[in-house]
Amino acid sequence: MSGLIGKKIGMTSFFDASGKYIPCTVIEAGPCVVTQVKTKDHDGYEAVQLAFDEKKEKHTSSAMKGHFEKAKTTPKRRAVEFRHFEAVKGLGEVLTVDQIFAEGDFVDVAGTSKGKGFQGVVKRHGFSGVGGSTHGQHDRSRAPGSLGASSDPSRVFKGMRMAGRTGGTRIKMQNLTVVKVIAEKNLLIVKGSIAGAKGSYVTIEK
Repeated sequence: MSGLIGKKIGMTSFFDASGKYIPCTVIEAGPCVVTQVKTKDHDGYEAVQLAFDEKKEKHTSSAMKGHFEKAKTTPKRRAVEFRHFEAVKGLGEVLTVDQIFAEGDFVDVAGTSKGKGFQGVVKRHGFSGVGGSTHGQHDRSRAPGSLGASSDPSRVFKGMRMAGRTGGTRIKMQNLTVVKVIAEKNLLIVKGSIAGAKGSYVTIEK
């Protein structure tokens, strides 16, 4: 499974040949550097580690400086492993967006969704609340309602949809169509939306 590390730029739109409006997400994909090649004999599994986005040396630990020096590259902000990667020449190889992706490909894009903090059941799970504001229901419009039985089982079951921390989780959008590849600007334009804020890192897998 080939792929690249990217950064979400924002959203735009295209019109296809039939004139249909297509909302799209713009991703700055690569260039990525091969910083480690893991083998089954040495590491117990096969994988390729790619690194993306420049980072200042003064903000890089000595261990990571040595790691990147082995690949003869500058320090990077993001490093991700890809399993079952197609043929890679070796450390230090630079992979660009037009080498991995082409128009019409189907890709999976994983990112971290926007964190929304501690939220109630209406925002977190889409509850509609108890109902009208009459008959003494002045403070129950956004309440969760009953949570469980009384004497039996005398507890709330695991998985009950309740208030809690919302967002900030890894979400993978699958089978998104590549609408356009702009190689000279390292841009990948995919159909639909992906999780994350503008400027957040994403992983694109083919």
